[in-house]
Amino acid sequence: VNLSAVQFQNADLANQVERILSVSGMSSKRLEMEITESVLLQCSVKNIGTLHELRGLGVSIALDDFGTGYSSLSSLTNVPFQKIKIDRSFVRDLAVSMEARAILATIVDLARTLGMRTTAEGVETTEQLEIVKEYGCTLVQGFLLNRPGPADVIRKILHDGIAGQRDAA
Repeated sequence: VNLSAVQFQNADLANQVERILSVSGMSSKRLEMEITESVLLQCSVKNIGTLHELRGLGVSIALDDFGTGYSSLSSLTNVPFQKIKIDRSFVRDLAVSMEARAILATIVDLARTLGMRTTAEGVETTEQLEIVKEYGCTLVQGFLLNRPGPADVIRKILHDGIAGQRDAA
């Protein structure tokens, strides 16, 4: 679930998530909340506390679009992230740019060292998929695997065991 900076400012966010999980009966381990670096720009004690409350519920926290904003690398140690989502702008040029590969390798190594998973966003070609696998990305998502679609089509795809995000390894 993508969480906007505005939604994140809700003082009751963790309690709302807890109530929604309770009413829906969904396990908190199945919920991953994604925040962008813009949320970290307002990285107050309150915001970090909210992230820790969400983690305390068992919810996974992912940093979306990593590397495209202005956050400090120190946020990776101050905030309880389980995953870094590598922005598609780094994936797009993997086939032709050694610089893009160097950035990918650095992000994957950093995440691995910090005990986090990685998702390469925007995988659109088999060549990109092979490269992100070679560099050790944990997960991939993108049009190569599946395109966005109506909810009933997505439900069928998920029911059949083919997801738009899958293990890269």
